[in-house]
This record gives sequence, C-alpha cells and structure tokens, in this order.
Amino acid sequence: MAGNTGTAGVSVTSRALALLGAFDPEHRELTLTDLAARAGLSIATAHRLVGELVEWGALARRASGRYVVGRRLWDVGLLAPVQAGLRQVASPFLHDLYGATLATVHLAVRDTDRALYVDRLSGHASVPVVSQVGSRLPLHATGVGKVLLAYAPEDVQASVLSSLTRVTPFTVAQPGQLRAQLRRVRRDGFAETHEEMSLGASSVAVPVRASDGNVVAALGIVVPSLKGGRPRLVAALEVAAHGIGRSIHS
Repeated sequence: MAGNTGTAGVSVTSRALALLGAFDPEHRELTLTDLAARAGLSIATAHRLVGELVEWGALARRASGRYVVGRRLWDVGLLAPVQAGLRQVASPFLHDLYGATLATVHLAVRDTDRALYVDRLSGHASVPVVSQVGSRLPLHATGVGKVLLAYAPEDVQASVLSSLTRVTPFTVAQPGQLRAQLRRVRRDGFAETHEEMSLGASSVAVPVRASDGNVVAALGIVVPSLKGGRPRLVAALEVAAHGIGRSIHS
C-alpha cells in the first residue's frame, strides 16, 4: 500500500483504525515505516498515533523497534459475543473432548472468507498445528473451515472457490473437487483434511448447530493421521458439538 501524506478530511479514528488494520496473519510485526505505508499515512502522523495506541495498550513495541498488536486490544476482543458467549458455553465440552482424545481441539466460526479460531486446546501428540486463538485461516484448507464453507451462503462459496490457493502440495485447489467435498460434508455431517494446512497433520471437524438448526460454528480435531481412528473421532466430536449447540441460546 503506497504512503499518503494527504490525510486532510480523514478522521483521527479512521487513521487509528487504519493502523490497526495494517496487521494481518502475514504481517504480525511491523516497523513504523511499514505501518505508515500500509495505513496510507505520513510517517509523522503514524508516529503520533502509534504512540497513543501504545500508551493505551492497543499496540506494543518490541525491543527490535517493531510493533505488534497489544494485549489490551485482545482483551477487548474477547468481550465480543462470538468470543465470550461461544467460548464460555463451549469450554467444558472442549475439555471433555480433549480428555477423551488427547488431541488438539479447535472451535472456529466463519469470518467472511476465513475461519476464525475462537478457542484451542493443544494435544499431547507432536503434530504441526499453525492455528492460534484469534488466527484466521483459509476455509478451503482446514477441517473446521470446510465445515463452515459447506454451510456458507452461495456468494461466499463462489468467492472462495474463485481464488483457491495451495498452502501445501496436498491442499485441494480445484473448484470442482472442493465442491464435491462440500457436498459430502453436508451429506455425511463431517469434513476431513490430510496435510492440507500443514504437513504431518490431518483433521476432522463437524458443525455446531444452534437450536434453530443453523450452523454457528465448527468443532475440529487435529491428529497425525486419521487412518483407523476417524469413526471414533467423529463420534466424539458429534457428542461435544451437540452439547455445545444445545447450550447456545439462539
């Protein structure tokens, strides 16, 4: 994004939000120069506003001089209904699921064309897992993402299918193949991936439905391999997902 010194007429709030919006999964640490460029602000304006954001706690400055999202912004984000309400309701079921499988457990919701991870419990097995609480990963390359995509509106599906990218050599990047998988998700009630988000990791996920039947989240497990263990994992996931859905007030 090119720098822009002509910020007249743009509110201070808009400029501050542009600085916060400069961060994304590929840009978790930024220099002041990078922040200014990505937000379209002059260095002087960015310096002043970044200082205020650091003082409030929305940003933090590392010893290297780079800036990262601050803890206070994360704390505020946890108060959002999708975070606080769903995480609170789901927490005991996630712990039960973890206790039954000792695998990494994920709870995610759809955020436009990404899977937003709202909770995670790390498993005992040494499996490469790239997700973190608060991270947004591609819908087409993750188990929870495929569940959410299968029940997303047609325009969202069309948008995702029009720009499929390969994360690993095993990522499904052909629209026809992915559409067939989404049909199977709706038919069978679960999605699975095999090294599509990270090598050495497979996943299986199921939808979480509210009392009105709408899919409000996806619950998934990441393991080294699904060979021989998928039916047991799907059964455990379905029990937990049903419990979460029954506890959600639509």
